[in-house]
Parts: sequence; C-alpha cells; structure tokens
Amino acid sequence: MSWVDIVTDSRKVMIVDDDPSVREVLKLMLKGFNILEASDGEEAIKKFMEERPRIVLMDIMMPKIDGIEATKKIKEIEPETLVIGITAFEQARTDEILRAGAKDVLTKPLSKRKLLEVIEDS
Repeated sequence: MSWVDIVTDSRKVMIVDDDPSVREVLKLMLKGFNILEASDGEEAIKKFMEERPRIVLMDIMMPKIDGIEATKKIKEIEPETLVIGITAFEQARTDEILRAGAKDVLTKPLSKRKLLEVIEDS
C-alpha cells in the first residue's frame, strides 16, 4: 500500500442515514474526505465489508437493520472503526449505540465544528 493509499484510506468515511438530505448535508460538511453512502444498516454492513472505511457516521433509527445492530456488526468485523452515532432524538437509544461501540453520539441538526472535532480526536 502506498502513502497515497494510506492517506486516502484514513479519510474514508461512510455516511449511513435513510434521509438523502441528511447524507447530502454531511457530504458538504466533510468535503475533502473520501465519502461512501448507505441508506440503511443492511447496506452499511455490506459496503463496510467491501470498502472498510475508517469512520462511520451512523443514524440510529433506520429501516431493515437499525444503527445499533449495524454498529455491533461493524465493530465485530473491525473493532478499530470509529463509529459516530447520529440521531434526531437526544436521549432516544443513545446509550444503546454507545454500548454497541460508538465513540460518540451527535444530535441533528449536526454542527460541522463538533463533527470535525469528534473525527479529529479519534
């Protein structure tokens, strides 16, 4: 793996949210990162196994497989992955996603400054 591949891989982020407008806003906030997208937990797990992003922004409430179950599976596959939970509901299930392995939980609407702080602190 070349130095360029290492730098690119370390900036690979998967955005998992069933709302396309949320994914678009997050892509704008993370300009300069290599962005992958998934619209539910099932798709997230599949893409994670193929692409192995270092960082996953995971909505908690989604169809098919929710963010908590998807986080558990991703952390089983690669325990070092930084998972950041995102939710529209401050306390709803935040403890569950933290127990599943997320480093932090951010509340929508997301602050670009706070999001970048959490990513840079990892």
